[in-house]
Parts: sequence; structure tokens; C-alpha cells
Amino acid sequence: MKKLYRSRQNRIIAGVCGGIAEYLDVDPTVVRLIYLFLGLTSLVVGAVVFYIVAALIIPQ
Repeated sequence: MKKLYRSRQNRIIAGVCGGIAEYLDVDPTVVRLIYLFLGLTSLVVGAVVFYIVAALIIPQ
């Protein structure tokens, strides 16, 4: 069974996008670009809050 963790190798800030990429078996750059696109097309404040909450909730 796979578990979601923040990445220790593929991290830029807190490793959230890298951890999601490792969980989904995709390139971390793809996850970061999707997150950036969704953050820019929706409320940027919501994207920042989501990242902070995910960094606090997802274990390392």
C-alpha cells in the first residue's frame, strides 16, 4: 500500500509537490507545472494556503 509523504530528494520548498509526484509515479516538474497553472488560474491565495496546509499535514 502506497502512502503519501513529503519528498526529501525532490524538494524545493517543503517537498509537497515532490511527494505527490513520487506517490503518482510522475516527474516532479509535471506536478509543479500543474500546481502553478492551477494556482495562477484560480485564487493565488488559495493555492498558497493549500501548500502550507499540505506541508503541515503530510508527514515527511
